[in-house]
Amino acid sequence: MSDTPFKDHFSAVAGTYAAARPEYPDALFDALAAVAPPTSRVWEPGCGSGQATRGLAARFAWVHASDPSAQQIAEHWAQAQDPRVELAVEPGERCALADASVQLVAVAQALHWFDRAAFFAECERVLAPGGVLAAWGYQDFLAPEGMLEPVAAFRAQIEAYWPPERAQIDAAYAGYAWPFPALPAPTLWLEAEWSLPRFLGYLASMSATARCRAATGDDPVARHAPALAAAWGEAGDLRTIQWPLFLHLRRRA
Repeated sequence: MSDTPFKDHFSAVAGTYAAARPEYPDALFDALAAVAPPTSRVWEPGCGSGQATRGLAARFAWVHASDPSAQQIAEHWAQAQDPRVELAVEPGERCALADASVQLVAVAQALHWFDRAAFFAECERVLAPGGVLAAWGYQDFLAPEGMLEPVAAFRAQIEAYWPPERAQIDAAYAGYAWPFPALPAPTLWLEAEWSLPRFLGYLASMSATARCRAATGDDPVARHAPALAAAWGEAGDLRTIQWPLFLHLRRRA
């Protein structure tokens, strides 16, 4: 087991994160349902405030959603007592689940923060024979039409403040020493229809934004909001935001 302190980039912005992050598409959960039966018990490590938990709970019998951040768990939507979801403050490298007790381990936008050797060992412990490890993430959004310049200026200010693990998302988790054989996985997109305030809230939820603000005292969202707003149009207008979404599926023999 790993005793390394977890890399906490989101507790300080847990409320913003819960309100600002996009929802995952039905096609993602369709892909999971195609490889795991609806009776499956699921472990979702690194669940954050529950962006993926809702879709998992809608498709599968029961979800053990865990995160090392108590602040993130406090913001989780299942705090409203959904009987299909059990919440726990636990690291991704170890959990309270019994051996061979789940049929699906589902990791949404979090695997790059884990001690992977310890996490993969925990997957081998908790996954029943034939169970599936699913891990996915979304890369940086595509700038909406007409917004390339202000988005590029915002990105330039925060670029140096991305944690190094961000590169693993950019690489779509290439080169990982996965513990189980691969299953076919579809190419997916994450898409949202947002107003300008919603989009600015998303930019504020980025770990690099928070790190830049803490290091320099300058809020990059506030600095670039006028240029972003000028390119956006009316603040209430809905613009389509898209993110490339990658998915890895691995089945235990």
